[in-house]
Amino acid sequence: MYRTIVCAIGNGPRETAERILNRAAGLLDKDGSIFVIHAVETMPHYMTTSLPEDFETAAIKDAEEKLTLLCRQMKIPAVVEVHTGSAARVLLAAAREKQADLIILSTHVADITDYIFGAVVDRVVRHAKCSVLVDRKQSPVHKLSRAVETAAR
Repeated sequence: MYRTIVCAIGNGPRETAERILNRAAGLLDKDGSIFVIHAVETMPHYMTTSLPEDFETAAIKDAEEKLTLLCRQMKIPAVVEVHTGSAARVLLAAAREKQADLIILSTHVADITDYIFGAVVDRVVRHAKCSVLVDRKQSPVHKLSRAVETAAR
């Protein structure tokens, strides 16, 4: 069991967020705390010229409202925090600040940006000072391709 759990909730499917929160609730000590952390990635200046001035503020507020509502609907007492910056840096800083003994985050289907910039999960696993639980729930497409590979053997 863990006393302080940081849950990284991104922009993925609600089912992933629910799975992470349920896992955290199941692993939490009786008097422990769950912190739901979301990062709004900072955009380069040249990209922000076509966005409304309050885009970042609105994104933060929207994420806070949605995550707070999700926790309330699931009856999971958690502190929701939304920060700006690189997701990996935000998560690692939050874990250090809260003296977390577990970070829970999920993988996603890798895309070209993961190969160029590196995946958030990779960075968190490499640099975290506490345990990291990586949710590897696969999409139906990956399950199907594995079934086809197995059947072909």
